[in-house]
Amino acid sequence: MSDVLRYIGQGLAYALMALLIGALASWPRLAEWPAEAAQIKLSFVHGAQRKVECRRLSSEEIAKLPPSQRRPNTCGRERLDLLVQLEIDGQLIYDEVLPPTGIARDGPARVYKKFRVSAGKHAIVARLRDSSRREGVDFEQKAEVTLAPEQSLAIDFMADRGTFVFR
Repeated sequence: MSDVLRYIGQGLAYALMALLIGALASWPRLAEWPAEAAQIKLSFVHGAQRKVECRRLSSEEIAKLPPSQRRPNTCGRERLDLLVQLEIDGQLIYDEVLPPTGIARDGPARVYKKFRVSAGKHAIVARLRDSSRREGVDFEQKAEVTLAPEQSLAIDFMADRGTFVFR
């Protein structure tokens, strides 16, 4: 009889723990975003142009190199900083200069940023400068989007196409 009581007690203890875990998993409800808001994510990785242009080596310079390192051009590794801007409904909400990654500053710059916006229609302008120019931008993309409540819009940059993608 004591084995039966022990099994019943063990079953009740497991059921109580399962109920407690279930209750704590669903309550209190964590809401990171208000139900009526939408989200815009700016996320991409892009390598800017090189800081120093590649140059052609002379035949004397090529001859001085070891045979395994002979090449017609030499290029510096360091890349320029990226200027990234995001404008929503005429208001500039993101304006950053992003340094390249890596010890030698030769890697791509990375951006991942979330913005909370109201649901509805929005005019979005994304801009990027990856060259040595001082004024203006190299890439600019405009879009009119309509966001539903709790919808997430991702903005990416496609370097091979030279354009921003809104999806």
